[in-house]
Amino acid sequence: MDYTRDNMAGLLRSHDINPTHQRIEIAHALFSRQEHLSADQVMAIVNTRHSETSKATVYNTLRLFLEKGLVREVIVDPSKVFFDPNTSPHHHLYEVDSGRLSDIDAGHVRISGLPPLPPDMVTEGIDLIVRVRHKN
Repeated sequence: MDYTRDNMAGLLRSHDINPTHQRIEIAHALFSRQEHLSADQVMAIVNTRHSETSKATVYNTLRLFLEKGLVREVIVDPSKVFFDPNTSPHHHLYEVDSGRLSDIDAGHVRISGLPPLPPDMVTEGIDLIVRVRHKN
């Protein structure tokens, strides 16, 4: 799909999100690039066009997008959180040197077992992050 500002309102509505101007801009920043972006990166992109968007608005909107299943949150470490517009099952490759995060197709990973779960729990998903760095 070609993600434009014109079709962002429909995407937001399809996830029960009221399409305000700022939400459309934030969604466009995420979906038009199809990249993993931090909240600060989203804010920088949005503010190149509309400098009135506050940090609180960006964080609250990203939280709303998470709650509604529009994006995934990828926590590389406590200080590095990315928002992923690809919500299909997949894993990630994190390049420690550059800070770049990319997708790994779920079909390329085989997990042979999980620890026993409490009787009242079921597995919701598995998030695998493979961390790599350049050889010295």
